[in-house]
Amino acid sequence: MSGSMSDLPESSLNINFLRENVVKKLCELLDKAGTRGWRKLAEIANADRRVRVSEEDLDLCSLKVLDVEGSPARVLLRLMGDRGCTSSILQDLLRTMGHTEALQCLKPPGIQIMVQPVSVAVISGHNVRLSCYAMGAPGVQYQWFKLKQEVPNGACPDLVFSPARLKDAGFYICRVNCGEACEFSHWAEVDVLDVLPVYGLTSVKMEGRPRVLIQPQSQRLMMGDKLHLECGAAGRPLPFYQWYKNGVPLKKATKRKLAIPFSTCEDQGRYRCEITYNNERTWSTEVDVYVGTTTFLGAVECSEDEMFQMEPYTSEKPNATDKVALLIGNMSYKSHPQLKAPLVDVYDLTNLLGQLNFKVVSLLDLTESEMRNAVAEFLSLLHKGVYGLLYYAGHGYENFGNSFMVPVDAPNPYRSANCLCVQSILKLMQEKETGLNVFLLDMCRKRNIHDEATPNVVLKVTANIVFGYATCQDAEAFELSSSGFTNGVFIKFLKKRLLEDEKITVMLDRVAEDMGQFDPTKGKQALEIRSSLSERRSLTDPVMPDDCSDVTQARNLLWAKVHELPESMCLEFDCGVQIKLGFAAEFSNVLVIYTSIIKQPEEVASCQAHVTNFSLDLDVDPKLTNRETPEETGSYLLSGSLPQHCLYTRLSSLQKLQEKLVFTVTLQVRFREMEDVVHWNEEVNIGKPLIAKLDLHQTVRRNGCQQTCATPHSPSQSHRPSCNPYLNTHNPPPPGAAGGSENFSSHKNVWNVHVSDKVSMPIETSDNIEELQTDFMNSLQMHGQMD
Repeated sequence: MSGSMSDLPESSLNINFLRENVVKKLCELLDKAGTRGWRKLAEIANADRRVRVSEEDLDLCSLKVLDVEGSPARVLLRLMGDRGCTSSILQDLLRTMGHTEALQCLKPPGIQIMVQPVSVAVISGHNVRLSCYAMGAPGVQYQWFKLKQEVPNGACPDLVFSPARLKDAGFYICRVNCGEACEFSHWAEVDVLDVLPVYGLTSVKMEGRPRVLIQPQSQRLMMGDKLHLECGAAGRPLPFYQWYKNGVPLKKATKRKLAIPFSTCEDQGRYRCEITYNNERTWSTEVDVYVGTTTFLGAVECSEDEMFQMEPYTSEKPNATDKVALLIGNMSYKSHPQLKAPLVDVYDLTNLLGQLNFKVVSLLDLTESEMRNAVAEFLSLLHKGVYGLLYYAGHGYENFGNSFMVPVDAPNPYRSANCLCVQSILKLMQEKETGLNVFLLDMCRKRNIHDEATPNVVLKVTANIVFGYATCQDAEAFELSSSGFTNGVFIKFLKKRLLEDEKITVMLDRVAEDMGQFDPTKGKQALEIRSSLSERRSLTDPVMPDDCSDVTQARNLLWAKVHELPESMCLEFDCGVQIKLGFAAEFSNVLVIYTSIIKQPEEVASCQAHVTNFSLDLDVDPKLTNRETPEETGSYLLSGSLPQHCLYTRLSSLQKLQEKLVFTVTLQVRFREMEDVVHWNEEVNIGKPLIAKLDLHQTVRRNGCQQTCATPHSPSQSHRPSCNPYLNTHNPPPPGAAGGSENFSSHKNVWNVHVSDKVSMPIETSDNIEELQTDFMNSLQMHGQMD
């Protein structure tokens, strides 16, 4: 009998067949005296009329109290079971009693939520996932709710927003059903940050320090105006906020938006927000709020006391009309050693600069023509007052004070005509009247003995240039040796300081000090800073756009479009199977496609969808497509932000795409009544994704970075002598004269170029510090033996 009863649904089970551990727990709860004991249960059962309990029955139960281990509740439950009481009826009675603890004993063991959804703050346009998983019983079903409304297509353990939009912000809860029983998850908030577009910010790592993406802005208000300050950080779980005014925390100001409906002089002051995330703390920028009584042209709007000794509102902090960054990481060289670190270095720097409101384009593995065209697009976004930043990681060298970046298709040996001259790019940037020019060069600066060209780059004398060289002149830069992926030495320390609200040279000085304490490279690699910066400009300076021309606005619009991801889409095949296609950007020229089955009819035993037939321009390796994890495709940086249980394909070198990206989705289906596999194909056209819209594959454009610098050995200057009388001499040029980087000063010395008679072959950044680390550890052991 017990065997047949166990096959019944849990709610139809007679309570005499409940598991002993369940009955024991129920008896412990019901034997307690009070309004929720066994007598109350008997009273409610009698009133319910489905299970009658007589006065004689109660007496019988009461007598059990006299036994040493007697249980009145156990006798009552046995009597109720003999009269047909099921688990469902008992639940109703306990629910009427309000005995939630006893109700939990009767819940099916399958409804045990093992994974609860976690609140998250995400950037609009990025992917986010809420997860709820219950373990233990078959037939568990899920349904997500946004407040009281069911979420369409929300019947899966994972609720995926691909991508998340502003309308998706809100509170979510998941209901887990098993038969008639159900359980609700914890509430989870999805906070969608309105940061559109976040140029190059490809994903948000869900660990580490908070990533501040929205900074508060200074305000000038009239009395009675609404004061609204906002900051925002992305992360999982949701960051905590605390607003401060003049250094004092404000009560009940613990949301990322601070609003005061009617401002007064008392609300005037300096505000900033403390953001805490995973026990890490950071601050927003500090901003001034000025409140006047009549007009801002009046003499005094507030009293001296009400001014809180605040300086006049004319802030001394500089600002940028825009911020633009070009990041290039070259690794896959055709004729030179391969590199590893640029992958992670460019990725980390992209995300950090995105937090500082830079328009970032991040590109991997560019040929010479692609690099020149990328620089041309970068220059087209610059105008008066813009902060321009160029970061390069890869092979490089330095001759006569000029730095050269080596494309992945450079021959062996290479010369200046095959490379891009950084000082030549700086000259073009100066013509745009930029507010700040920053170059971060993570490459070797060894002399190239194969290049005897004498550069002739005539630079203006401006007080807005900063060079951060990862290593000193005539030295090499190192990347950390690791079986996985890690940063180079420069970015390892730079990323810890980049968000600091300090003058950029001060920030780089601190990075240099940090690098100087790194024993494996001490004495072998040191950060060198060259600067002509006279103002206190920092990468955290606010952006205050000026009245841009129509051409500038059009260029900005195009730049925004080349960072838009294709919209996710659903494909429905004739067999009833539905496939979802999603897209994520790892870099501006690297796209990840992921596919998942979202609907499978009962008659389908199994099915799988693959993406195939990509353009030959992309040179896609079929062995690295449709893999079960992003890491198997070579995408090591996005796994934390991609949906799970998908097949992943990584498409790199999108800049080579000449036509629209068209591929095939192949569906393989095996029906329950058939042995053969049936195939369906559907063609998908997603246009030109990401950077492919800029057609960097074309021949070098006019008015771009066509010539690195004028040199006697370059194709266009084969017989032209140097026009700079100060080169190839031991004397520094007079003030205002051009001579490569000779006119820049460091913080301590004036830099004079001295051309040595001795030359050596450059040691490239492919050298790692494994040997240095070994030597360092050996030295520690020797020191210990000597002690």
